[in-house]
Amino acid sequence: MAPDRSEWTDLLDQACRGEGLGVAYQPIVDTVRGTVVGYEALARFPGFDEKSPEVWFSTARAAGRAADLEAAALRLALGARNRLPANCFLTVNVSPDLLAGDVIRHVWREQGDLSGLVIELTEQVPIDSYGHLEPDLDQLRAAGALIAVDDAGAGYAGLRHLISLRPSIIKIDRDLIRDVDRDEAKRALIDMLGTFANRVDAWILAEGIETAEELDTVAALGVPLVQGYYLAKPSDPWAPIPLETAHRLAARDRTDQGHAVRHLVEPAFTASTVEAAADAFAVDARLQFVVLLSDDRRPIRVLTPFSAARGETSPGLRLNLDTPIPAALARAVTRPEEHRFEPMAVTDNAGRFAGIVRMERLITALAGNGSSATS
Repeated sequence: MAPDRSEWTDLLDQACRGEGLGVAYQPIVDTVRGTVVGYEALARFPGFDEKSPEVWFSTARAAGRAADLEAAALRLALGARNRLPANCFLTVNVSPDLLAGDVIRHVWREQGDLSGLVIELTEQVPIDSYGHLEPDLDQLRAAGALIAVDDAGAGYAGLRHLISLRPSIIKIDRDLIRDVDRDEAKRALIDMLGTFANRVDAWILAEGIETAEELDTVAALGVPLVQGYYLAKPSDPWAPIPLETAHRLAARDRTDQGHAVRHLVEPAFTASTVEAAADAFAVDARLQFVVLLSDDRRPIRVLTPFSAARGETSPGLRLNLDTPIPAALARAVTRPEEHRFEPMAVTDNAGRFAGIVRMERLITALAGNGSSATS
């Protein structure tokens, strides 16, 4: 049973004193090196029956205690700052409407030097204008802190805030990352945010990575920083990421960036028979393509729901990872008209399946609009 109003008053008093409060730290990973470069501090409530941070902070806001609770969480998170691993930064979350208040300002004054600290402005409360926060943001930057913005791409207001704040780190909203390996429009928007980040000297951080396919896709797009349950869940300080995940990222070949097909490759659903592919299409209406593989994982053809239903097994066009983009397009347009704009299977030097490349990505890259999301 949820606490009643009088009980919440006592519980909030305890939490605002730091009693029953905890912090978990989630790794932030460099997609180029496959190493942990930072941690995000996330408030937890292990000393209470109610565990949900969302419930706690919304209740505190309703009771007029939001600043006190956020300050208590900040102090606890910052208490581990002196033990932070070398060459790592620490990210803490702050509601922007509380940033200019004395309670939160006092937390920064206690810290003094804010080097290595990233202050992330959350989207919990809509803010029409960040202009009144500029003096506080300038002071934080002068003390050595970097500013991050949460939920970029979540709407027009979020894009306006990017223009106003000029953050050092732009966090891409989880809704934009979900199923990004299947959605060309989402990849195009991430490219757009990457172009903006490059122009204002900022970093893109993709949060909420939950599958290997999402990780591979954002890494292929050039997103430099990632975090999410697939990499590591929030835990005690200072957890590493699994060794196989680190190797997965570090092994990515980035030579000749932007000139070869390998930099446009994305993962795809695979099947060993046409019947299995047809079943996959029937189960998932969003599935657009399935790659038919031989027993030794060599691609036979890329199937659509239509071609799977027809039982087509004739070999399709295959490209090598190092095929130049113009050559790939020249080969693609030689296909029969009904298959001309379907994705193509891509293989490594041993002929094994490496992924697919879509025609729209080849065309965009050749036109010079395929900007990566790196900083």
